Amino acid sequence: METKVIELDQGIKLEMILILGGSFEMGSPKNEKNRFDDEKVHDVTLTNSFYIGKHQITQDVWEMVMAYNPSQTLGKNFPVTNISWNDCKNFITKFNYLTKENCRLPTESEWEFACKAETNWAYSFGDNITPNDANYAGSKIGKIMPIGQYSPNNFGLYDMHGNVWEWCEDWYGDYPKKSSTNPKGIAEGTYRVLRGGSFDYNEMYARSSARNFNFPFDRTNDYGFRLALTK
Repeated sequence: METKVIELDQGIKLEMILILGGSFEMGSPKNEKNRFDDEKVHDVTLTNSFYIGKHQITQDVWEMVMAYNPSQTLGKNFPVTNISWNDCKNFITKFNYLTKENCRLPTESEWEFACKAETNWAYSFGDNITPNDANYAGSKIGKIMPIGQYSPNNFGLYDMHGNVWEWCEDWYGDYPKKSSTNPKGIAEGTYRVLRGGSFDYNEMYARSSARNFNFPFDRTNDYGFRLALTK
């Protein structure tokens, strides 16, 4: 797999993995256990290849760029938390200025495509989840864990299930009724999308197709993100 390494000061690096464009079924089938009604299956085509963070953005990367650390549970290799969607956008502006890159938040469709990694199960590793697979409420850990403690998916991405929720670019809204190409969500809305579940939510929210949402200014101790970059 092709990777891209973005280097910051003091030896801090951000590794991204290239995801080749393609088509997939976004959403979940009606017979999937614990599915929600907003996960209507529809065909999506992503015509552009893109890079996405191998890991969730860590506290050392955030602090290097922003000069403060908002996280409740501290550790340089832990995901940064207690950040809003607006905070993520501010970080990205400064990050791109420092690195001369053009990183961004992933769209919701990019996130799900990357998470599923060419699978059709409820999770990227199968239809069932155990405490050996991810940090979710059933793991009984009760807080964030350092990145990369569990096996990656088939694309080499870590912690796409659990640990912290990940902000996506899109406004939250109904999926299109027909197939779509490079969807970016509804034009305007009230809430922004979060994906992946967290240490504080049970297994139904850690599924590849599960959706969450909140106000773009809201912060909690299980909200984080990872970066994307169009190739």
